Amino acid sequence: MKKLSTRRRHPLAAVVVLLLALAVSGGVYSLLAPASKAQADESAQSLSIDEGKKLFAVGCASCHGTGGQGSSDGPSLVGVGAAAVDFQVGTGRMPAQQPGAQIPAKKVIYSQAEIDQLAAYIASLGAGPVIPTKNEYGPEGSDIAKGGELFRTNCAQCHNFTGKGGALTHGKFAPSLEGVAPKHIYEAMQTGPQNMPSFPDTTLSSKNKRDIIAYLNAVNGDNTESPGGLELGGLGPVSEGLFAWIFGLGALIAVAVWVAARTAKAKKS
Repeated sequence: MKKLSTRRRHPLAAVVVLLLALAVSGGVYSLLAPASKAQADESAQSLSIDEGKKLFAVGCASCHGTGGQGSSDGPSLVGVGAAAVDFQVGTGRMPAQQPGAQIPAKKVIYSQAEIDQLAAYIASLGAGPVIPTKNEYGPEGSDIAKGGELFRTNCAQCHNFTGKGGALTHGKFAPSLEGVAPKHIYEAMQTGPQNMPSFPDTTLSSKNKRDIIAYLNAVNGDNTESPGGLELGGLGPVSEGLFAWIFGLGALIAVAVWVAARTAKAKKS
């Protein structure tokens, strides 16, 4: 009988097979792993939107409509963006206790996680300003002098030159900016809440906004000194003039009455 001839494998065959196996496994991983991560992110976002929709139905739909389309009691929220929700709800202005010329800030009733869920739902209704990151609103390394210039040009007419706030027409007012979180100041400039105009990046860049925030932190900080002495709320010449008129003139009248009484008493004696 003839012996069957056996074919000898090339010495590099095993190496080639191993490299092919690694290539195939790597390709499968590269195809599946990113997809799994993307699917996980998408699932988390969908869950946030669903939870936000539930919160919206309970606390917001009665004024803003079941789909955020607005009603006679509240404006449409389509396209306002996540930043508007984070500002309004994060400062306690929303949900509003009652309608009025302006909704004041009050105690926050939602946790930050719930605010993020509400913001995710509103953002899903239409594109709008997003919640800024700390790198965008953090005042570190900003130009305080430039921020003061920008603030006096764009904001001081309503908020006073140090951000103490002021009265507007028909019961409206510009709130004090003292103690307001930098993120919320940035979001207010982004979205223009209530009576405030918006300042998008085309009007005030992200750096300009950081400069303004740095200026407000400087003039309202704990270590800030007032070279003029008693600042009287920082409201300017009106409050200072009123103080001088009431107390200064009142003091002069009191002195005049005392002198007249002493003179009359001296004449009688």
